[in-house]
Amino acid sequence: MALALTLEARAQGRVRWGILLMLFVTTVVNYADRAIISIAGTPMSQELGLTPVTLGYILSAFSWSYVAAQVPGGWMLDRYGSKWVYAGGIFFWSLFTLAQGWVGFLGGGAVVALFILRFLVGIAEAPSFPGNARIVTAWFPSAERGKASAIFNSAQYFAPVLFAPLTAWVTHEFGWRYAFIVMGVIGIVLAAIWIRVIHDPADHPTVTRAELDHIASGGALLALDAQKHAQTKGFDWGVVRQLLSNRMLVGIYVAQHCINVMTYFFLTWFPIYLVKQRGLTVLQAGFVASLPALCGFLGGILGGVISDAILKRTGSLTKARKIPIVAGMLLSMSIIACNYVDSPAFVIGFMALAFFGKGIGALGWAVISDTSPKEAAGLSGAIFNMFGNTAGITTPIVIGYLVQASGSFNGALVFVGCNALIAMIAYLVIVGEIRRVELRKA
Repeated sequence: MALALTLEARAQGRVRWGILLMLFVTTVVNYADRAIISIAGTPMSQELGLTPVTLGYILSAFSWSYVAAQVPGGWMLDRYGSKWVYAGGIFFWSLFTLAQGWVGFLGGGAVVALFILRFLVGIAEAPSFPGNARIVTAWFPSAERGKASAIFNSAQYFAPVLFAPLTAWVTHEFGWRYAFIVMGVIGIVLAAIWIRVIHDPADHPTVTRAELDHIASGGALLALDAQKHAQTKGFDWGVVRQLLSNRMLVGIYVAQHCINVMTYFFLTWFPIYLVKQRGLTVLQAGFVASLPALCGFLGGILGGVISDAILKRTGSLTKARKIPIVAGMLLSMSIIACNYVDSPAFVIGFMALAFFGKGIGALGWAVISDTSPKEAAGLSGAIFNMFGNTAGITTPIVIGYLVQASGSFNGALVFVGCNALIAMIAYLVIVGEIRRVELRKA
C-alpha cells in the first residue's frame, strides 16, 4: 500500500510543493518584517520617547496603507500576473524595512519618518496574500487546497519562531537599528530567488504532464495568469459590488477581521506585554514569544490536514472548512485566562493554547480560494485581505488606549478573546454554504 502511494505521488509530480515552499518562505519573511517593530519597540520607544498611544499609531501605520492598497493590488495581480507584481512587492517592502534602521539619525523627524516608512511597507506588501491565494488556486486541486493554504498561512506563526529570537539577539547585541537592516537585506536577496523559482503551471520548466493533468482535473485554474490580459483590461466596480453584496463573502470578511485581531496582537503588542506586564527582558521576550508562535504554526498545519480529511470523508466543503474554524476559535478564547494567573509559565501556556487554536481555525485563505470567482481571483482575495487587515489598524490603537488608560493589558486580552467569539458566530450564522461565487454578466 505504501509503495503504491509513493508511486502515485511520483507519477503526479511534486513541483507544486516546491512552489508552496517558496510561498511559505516568502510569507515567513513578510511577517517577520511586519513584526520586527514589536521586538525592537521597547528600546526604540525609550530612545525616541514614544508613549503607548504614539507607539500604537506607529504600529498601525502598516495596516492603514496595507488595507487601502488591497483592491488596487488585487487588480494588478489579475491584470499583470502574480510573479512580477509579487516580486516587486518583495523588493520594495524589504527596501523600506532596511530604511527604518536609519530613522534614529533624523532627530525630531524620526517619528514621522518611521510612520511613513511603515506606511510604505504596507503598500508594498499588499499583493502578497492575494498573490499566495492566487498561486495556490492555479497550482493545487481542491482536495489539496486546504492543506496548501494552511501551510502558507501558518508561516505567520513560523516567522516569530525563526526571527523573533534572531531579531531579539541582534537588538540586544548591536542595537534596534541593525534588526531592520538585517531583515531588509534578507528580503532583497529573496526577491531575486523568487524570480528564478516562481512560474505559471504550464510554463514551469520541470513540471510533468501527469502533474498538470492531476491538478487540472481536481479544479486548479491553470490558465489564471495566461489569460490575464484578455480577462482583466480595466477595473470594474460592478464586480466589487457583487462581491460585497454576497452574504457568504460578507460573513467570511467579518470573521477574518476578528481572527486577525489575535494575529495583530501577537505581531505588535505581545512582546511588549511580556516586557511591560510580565517583567521579561527584551532578549527573553524574543525567545519566549517564539513558543506560542510554534504552537500556532503546528495548529495551522493541523487545521489544514483536518479540513482536507473532513472533505475527503464527507464530501462537504462547508463542514470541512467550518468545523476546524469554529473549534479553533473556541480554543483561542483561552487567551483571557492569562488575566487570572501570575506564573509566567502559565501565561505562556495559555498563550500557546490560544495561538494553537487560532492556527487550527486560520483557514480563511482556503475558504477564499474555494469561493472566489474565476474571473476575479486576485480582486476577491484582496477584498478579503482588506477586511481582515483592518484589524491591523484597530487592534494596535485600541490596545494602546486600553493600556494607557488602565496601566494593564487585562482589558486588551478580553478584547482579543471577544473577537474570537464573534468570528465563530459569523461562520455559524452568516456564512451559510461554502461554494464558488458565479459573477453575473453586465
